[in-house]
Amino acid sequence: MVLRLAAPSGLTVAQSRASVVRLMVPTDANFTGNVFGGAILSEIDRVAYVTATRHAHRQCVTASLDRVDFLAPVNVGELVEFDAMLTFVGHSSMEVWVRVGAEALAGGPQRPVVEALLTMVAVDEYHRPVPVPPLVLENDAERRRFEEGRARMEARRRTRHAERG
Repeated sequence: MVLRLAAPSGLTVAQSRASVVRLMVPTDANFTGNVFGGAILSEIDRVAYVTATRHAHRQCVTASLDRVDFLAPVNVGELVEFDAMLTFVGHSSMEVWVRVGAEALAGGPQRPVVEALLTMVAVDEYHRPVPVPPLVLENDAERRRFEEGRARMEARRRTRHAERG
């Protein structure tokens, strides 16, 4: 038996937004002494999962990691904040934008270190895609990001079809 929350008719960007703060420790370091990109990617995937699941009220899976821009290195001992929000919602898929910032543990300004775009898909207990609620857009910035996300989703769809044959 699978317990499901009833999905509302629509949710705002703010209602599904998720943030995680993590202290980077020596076991996160790569051979150069900076934080290993894989440690950052793992946290990006987790916070994107939380955002998508909050919106869908269903189990979600990562369908693609479309773009990751490493803007600056992350140092061991820094606090790193992973902030995720929906930019686009389709029938069963959701685009999640994750912004990552780092700051010294002792304080100081946060600097941007990574940005990523992921596509998450809501699935049922048999891992088949299921519909998700629409995204309620509350301002011009959200509407602009939604249209940009729609364009990226359509481009991904065209690329997949072209690659298949």
